[in-house]
Amino acid sequence: DTTATASTTTSTTETPIASTENAVAPEVNPPGDIPDTQAFVNYTNSAGGYRLDVPEGWARTEKGSTVSFVNKFDGVSAEVSLSPASSVKNAASARVNEAKVIQAQGRAVTITGVSDVKLPGGNAVVVKYTSNSEPNAVTNKKVRLENETYLFFKNGKEAKVTLWAPQGADNVDQWQRMAKSFRWI
Repeated sequence: DTTATASTTTSTTETPIASTENAVAPEVNPPGDIPDTQAFVNYTNSAGGYRLDVPEGWARTEKGSTVSFVNKFDGVSAEVSLSPASSVKNAASARVNEAKVIQAQGRAVTITGVSDVKLPGGNAVVVKYTSNSEPNAVTNKKVRLENETYLFFKNGKEAKVTLWAPQGADNVDQWQRMAKSFRWI
């Protein structure tokens, strides 16, 4: 004996609960990607005698001639120091001197290139490298970063402008804008 039972399924359409606030668009930029629509402002450091364009709204930390602007794992820093008059200001000398300092002071640094560049603010040397980020204070998480450090020299002073972002972020245009905006004042 087989007994069949019929089951019935009822379907109801629920009315969505509306909110009075509009939903914001989801983040479409990969981690560390500075949006193409990012606004920039001109920053001047009188103590260091320089200026450059930086992303608007990034957290600023300033001490004398040194400044940094940071947003999550992205950042830009600038510092000015006295440079020995005997130092040669080209890629060859930077490979021997500044690149080694960057490697010694960073976290798991791999230098990927050192070259001379001509920028509106003057001749410079760019050191390109990858490194680990500082660990997050809460999660202890680190990410692999791409970095570019631009070295500008003038009248016995060296300005070091460093840009960083998570590896793979597309920040070429924004980094070029910041590097090209550097000026001695």
